[in-house]
Amino acid sequence: MIVAPKLPARLSCSAIAIAFALAGCAVGPDFKRPAAPEASSYSPKPMPDTTTSAAVLAGEAQHFNPQADIPFDWWTLFQSPQINSLIQRAFNANPDVESAQAALRQAQESVIAQQGFFYPTVSASYSPSRNKLAGNMGGNSPGIQGNGTIVQTYANPAGPVFNGPTYYNFHVAQLTVGYVPDVFGLNRRQVESAKAQLAAQKLQLEATYITLAANVVAAAIQEASVRAQIAALERIVAINQESLGILRNQAKLGYVSGMEVAAQEFSLASAEQALIPLQKQLEQTRNLIRALAGNLPNEDVAETFDLASLHLPQELPLSLPSRIVEQRPDVRAAEEQMHYASAQAGVAIANTLPQFAIAAGVGGMATTPDWMFRTGGGFFNLAASVSQTIFDGGTLHARSRAAGQALIQAGAQYRSTVITALQNVADTLVTIQSDADLLKAAAKTGLAAQTMFDLSRKQYQAGQIDYLTQLVAEQNFQLATLNLVQAQTNRLGDTAALYQALGGGWWNRPAADATRTTTPDTQSQAAASSGVPPTSSANGEHVQ
Repeated sequence: MIVAPKLPARLSCSAIAIAFALAGCAVGPDFKRPAAPEASSYSPKPMPDTTTSAAVLAGEAQHFNPQADIPFDWWTLFQSPQINSLIQRAFNANPDVESAQAALRQAQESVIAQQGFFYPTVSASYSPSRNKLAGNMGGNSPGIQGNGTIVQTYANPAGPVFNGPTYYNFHVAQLTVGYVPDVFGLNRRQVESAKAQLAAQKLQLEATYITLAANVVAAAIQEASVRAQIAALERIVAINQESLGILRNQAKLGYVSGMEVAAQEFSLASAEQALIPLQKQLEQTRNLIRALAGNLPNEDVAETFDLASLHLPQELPLSLPSRIVEQRPDVRAAEEQMHYASAQAGVAIANTLPQFAIAAGVGGMATTPDWMFRTGGGFFNLAASVSQTIFDGGTLHARSRAAGQALIQAGAQYRSTVITALQNVADTLVTIQSDADLLKAAAKTGLAAQTMFDLSRKQYQAGQIDYLTQLVAEQNFQLATLNLVQAQTNRLGDTAALYQALGGGWWNRPAADATRTTTPDTQSQAAASSGVPPTSSANGEHVQ
């Protein structure tokens, strides 16, 4: 049995202390958060802070308040209990939320797993064996001492003779300790990259909630709009049917020509044709609502929606561009991807530097278990190693350069995400102003059409016009109603789009509600209570 020479305790402790002392730096770039955009508005020219108004449903003027914060449950501002209950059900049952939550937990476990490399690995092994020595190996049966040492003796002084095989047992038990000092910060950069991915997954989960809520609100508004359009179009179909009946009777009496009857038949067929896509759209919208709630197509939801039950928020938040980079989950996630790329650049550099390792083992061996740790049966070993790649065809250095380019790419993608986010907000603001003007114009058209219909009805009652002329006036009024419904729908949808474009208020999530995502740290709770989105530090943790 070969036993490793015992090192002086002072020397071994000194070697370990030196290794720990070396583990004090981390190579590679230290991540710094990008500066916030310097833009102070969303347009080169001044933008009005109040929209136009109209004296119709969803026609209130909306005022933009840069000081207003976005509530987490911004959808409640539409004052629809049906929307509130449906969003709550979607949060609890939608599989996209469950998938994002699982991805977050996976990222959390990946951080814990990577942090485990900071500690030594300890393993224990026990190897019992049954052995046979051939009898022709040059001697008589070996003698086995109590401590497990095999001693060969010869009964015949003249030389070895074949004396048959020998059987014996052998037991080895060992405790092994291995440690890789993080001399150049390789593992610290790995942990940093894992934390960046964890932060990105947290933001992805928030984005899932925001998108889901926005989709539910949009689907609810769409259903209300389609129902109102169907009601108006069904009345138009009824008017055309009634008009066609009158014209056919007049044609029999010779008062109108067949051309006029054919023209009315064409109008009726066109109205009936226009009704079919709306009915299809209503069914598809209901299917969408069921899916968002986590239901199968045959599992209906009790909530239904109409425009009269929806309230248009009159005060809208308007975060400055410098705040958008804090509030938008997609921008924050792009920042964490840049943080990840920065950490990976450090990993690539550390892989080109020497690698250190320390290993130690202690145990015992003997032919019987009770002799393994008696005098003569114990053993130990202590080893340290340093390795450095001398030649690899340029692989490691090429990977380091590639990691540097990946960091440049992540920075460019971050800037692109910021520009797209600001454009999204700018487009939404323009749309809100434009659709407010469009609703005002549609309201004027609708008011004129209603006035014409009211006058025609009075004239018909007074015998000044025929019934067919009154039906034409009513049809024009219903057509104007269709346009008005579309304009009202746009205003409600634009408002929901603005809340989503500004970040959805996830930083104002109530503390009691935070368990839906993950247990927030103390700093994140403080940020939530203050209404200010938490920022990210260089190591991926949230700081206020």
